[in-house]
Amino acid sequence: DLRLEHLRKIVEPEKTIPTTVKIVDIAGLVKGASKGEGLGNKFLSNIRETDAIIHVLRCFEDPNIVHVNGRVDPINDKEIVQFELQLKDLEIVNKRLEKLTKTLRSGNDNSKKEIIVLEKIKYNLEKSTINKNDFTDDDYSAFVKPLELIAFKPVLYVCNVSEKDLFVDNEYVKKVKDFAASENAEVIIISAKIESEINELGSFDEKKIFLEDIGMKEPGSIKLIRSTYKLLNLHTFFTAGKKEVRAWTAGIGKNAYDAAGQIHSDFQKGFICSEVISYNDYIDNGSEIKSKEAGKMRLEGKDYIVEDGDIMHFRFNI
Repeated sequence: DLRLEHLRKIVEPEKTIPTTVKIVDIAGLVKGASKGEGLGNKFLSNIRETDAIIHVLRCFEDPNIVHVNGRVDPINDKEIVQFELQLKDLEIVNKRLEKLTKTLRSGNDNSKKEIIVLEKIKYNLEKSTINKNDFTDDDYSAFVKPLELIAFKPVLYVCNVSEKDLFVDNEYVKKVKDFAASENAEVIIISAKIESEINELGSFDEKKIFLEDIGMKEPGSIKLIRSTYKLLNLHTFFTAGKKEVRAWTAGIGKNAYDAAGQIHSDFQKGFICSEVISYNDYIDNGSEIKSKEAGKMRLEGKDYIVEDGDIMHFRFNI
């Protein structure tokens, strides 16, 4: 988060701690993965443990980088992976149905409603029309959510392009955007080659100069993280002092009382109020003291909804 770097330069703390999102490269997803081809089964199981799925799609041509299928086709790549994910979900649903059917035969009527819901999931998976809105909130919480089905995870599409196509959509990107629009999913454009070059640079200033030279405002990795946060309904607030400047992850809609508890249980237990300065006001005024002098610091209570970029200090008494 570039905002953290700007705060560090103003405050000059002993240490700076960013917030994190863990993005895992799931390898081995080839045709037949659900049946154990490649490393598929192991990694398909790992996907179930994630909060969201990012499809990184090849949208560039390079004769020196061989495509596993011999041709560049991001739509086909996505459909192969999606099909394997659906088969894995069907396997999970069928196992659960088999178990419940045995329970029903033994005279347990409590299984009937769950079986009806699972049959609906199975039918929709087979038709590739699965949607969370197909179920009531109660049915989803009781029967669907515990299955951790991949089909219900939010999705982001990343088009990996060559440097020359970073600022103009090529034919592959246009196709990805078309089908993503039908799913109401976001698409972002990055060049993995450029990102690799950025990561080899040392300091923040070196990266900044490199980005300016190629006409980029920020690395693609920052776009990716920001879009991932949006996908998961998350945003960031900050605490800033001489000991440390730190970014914290908060769910959108969380209040100051929740935020205090993230930092320390004592802050929440003895919560009095929170001192809040918006990020833009802090930067515009150049420091916490100057922001206070300009009347830009607010005292907020427990129910204050934390905004993205808020710089917060908590008053508490135990």
